Amino acid sequence: MLVQLAVLAGALFVGLAAIALLYVLGMRAKSPLVQGPLIRLQRAILNPRQMRSAGTPGAYASVIRHRGRVSGQPYETPVGAVADGDGFLIALVYGSRTQWLRNVLAAGSATIVHEGQAYAVDQPEIVPMRAVAAQFTAGDQRGFGWLGVDQALRVRRVQKEGARERFADAPPGEAASGPIVVTSTPAGEGVR
Repeated sequence: MLVQLAVLAGALFVGLAAIALLYVLGMRAKSPLVQGPLIRLQRAILNPRQMRSAGTPGAYASVIRHRGRVSGQPYETPVGAVADGDGFLIALVYGSRTQWLRNVLAAGSATIVHEGQAYAVDQPEIVPMRAVAAQFTAGDQRGFGWLGVDQALRVRRVQKEGARERFADAPPGEAASGPIVVTSTPAGEGVR
């Protein structure tokens, strides 16, 4: 009986190790076979849960508010943004084809909710991760290395009076322009 349990535990360990290896290799290669199921899981389960605290003081995730480039529909997507001088950096874990990124690049502007404050941002540009890696935590940098994250989005704060608003003043799920659709669009699923 013990031998059978040991064999079963060993087989389970080897199977999980193989899945983990395929995940890491697939993410590094930006393989749609790996990213597709992960993106669907993230959109359906993980992001709605993460949006409960994203953008609030002390939360890991910030929120990027953007408009669909075709539909004009407002969206909110949780992202890992770090403050960088006069703007923010967002690691592009899923590469440069994500829907939220395409929306921001097309519009040339967005709003980032970070640490309880909403900031209008513009001048989006994709930069090499090696040029900005020092702005991220050591743990994030290790994760980016494992997953082959080689790009980040840099946005600049809009330098106008009144460009900053209190996130806490807006009801949950509301922005100044009305209801917001909470989504995660991290890899080319549908046009927004």
